[in-house]
Amino acid sequence: MSLRIEDVVCPFCGCLCDDIVVYVDDNEIREVENACKFGAHRFLTVKQNRIKRPMIREGQEFKEVSYEEAIEKAVDILINAKKPLLYGFSSTSCEVHEIAIELAEILGAVIDNTASVCHGPSVLAIQEVGYPSVTLGEVKNRADLVIYWACNPMHAHPRHMSRYTLFPRGMFADRGKLDRFLVVVDVRRTETAEIADLFIKVKPGYDFEVLNALRTILNKGDIPVGEVGGVPKETLIDLVERMKGCKFGIIFFGVGLTMSRGKHRNVFEAINLVRDLNRYTKFSIMAMRGHYNVTGFNEVLSWESGFPFAVDFTRGYPWYNPGETDANSLLQNRDVDAALVIASDPAAHFPKESVKYLAKIPLIVIDPFESLTSKIADVVIPSKVVGIEAEGSAYRMDSVPLRLRKVIEAEDLLSDLEIMEKILDGVKRRLSQMRELTMMG
Repeated sequence: MSLRIEDVVCPFCGCLCDDIVVYVDDNEIREVENACKFGAHRFLTVKQNRIKRPMIREGQEFKEVSYEEAIEKAVDILINAKKPLLYGFSSTSCEVHEIAIELAEILGAVIDNTASVCHGPSVLAIQEVGYPSVTLGEVKNRADLVIYWACNPMHAHPRHMSRYTLFPRGMFADRGKLDRFLVVVDVRRTETAEIADLFIKVKPGYDFEVLNALRTILNKGDIPVGEVGGVPKETLIDLVERMKGCKFGIIFFGVGLTMSRGKHRNVFEAINLVRDLNRYTKFSIMAMRGHYNVTGFNEVLSWESGFPFAVDFTRGYPWYNPGETDANSLLQNRDVDAALVIASDPAAHFPKESVKYLAKIPLIVIDPFESLTSKIADVVIPSKVVGIEAEGSAYRMDSVPLRLRKVIEAEDLLSDLEIMEKILDGVKRRLSQMRELTMMG
């Protein structure tokens, strides 16, 4: 039977495009409309490179087992660990986050997500100075000046400009691109820079200095040098005047700002620039979040613990100290003795020393797809793909929650939520048995 499913939310990037049309025939996705090339690939290749059965490592080989046996082995690892690490979560649902946080608290574990290696510095800056942000809908309807700083949405978020910033017709920008001015600030000429009205090239590592110079010009009227970070003073003055004169401006920034010299101080200065600009006009700022639900994890963990990532429960209460309690620091300091990784591939992205230690400790991986991390794991548990084979909630990069839909069945697999619930129940059961034995002894 052929089905046409409308208003599907794409589970790929932080845009969470919610206008996708999926055509399904005999439980196979045949066609996808409105999605970018990454989103379409996500749907059309969902059955490729899959982990088909739960597996437990025996020596150098994997042995296929039942879900029950794999989950019981995962419970064993977590119960016997003195300080386990729970990591990932950016490509799964908020309902899974809730269960994982409870599991971390019960175990006295550390829980972290991929924000610690991308927009963690953004979160630190926001905690210091606030976040004068808006929704993407407000940007679409109101913005006449759009600045992309240290990011390349044409490559990383292909529909960002067509849906929210440059091209769509909005309530107060009803001519689309004709009513908007696009500025790109980056260390190199990117695909996005090619279509910009103004491209400003900054020396690598000089974002803070350029942002500070813009603030100085805005507040003092001038700077005592001819150029900053490779940018001529005249260009900076022109940009300040353009920002002051717009009706509604927005800065979108990427990991080029958070993972270069200055890190959270770069974002701190960008937010302060926006704050200063609001004395003259309406201006906002937003992080270009990567994974489709990395924002959701930060939101849910903040509700539950008061902190957005890198939370340590080993003291019996949530403790937060990035640089010590984040996944990379813990692995490089050899400060954890087991790990559960879900919906992430740290072995492909972490530094060598972190990955070497991750391979030495007992490692549980929950993921729909084979990855470098699954190849070094001790327990591998396959799951459904959230947003295609399972429902769930996710937060767009502007912190707007959306509901992910199921478009095909995967009856031989469990969802992330079902797996985490079974692990949590198993841990609770084992801890209860241990308490009873202690009381009897």
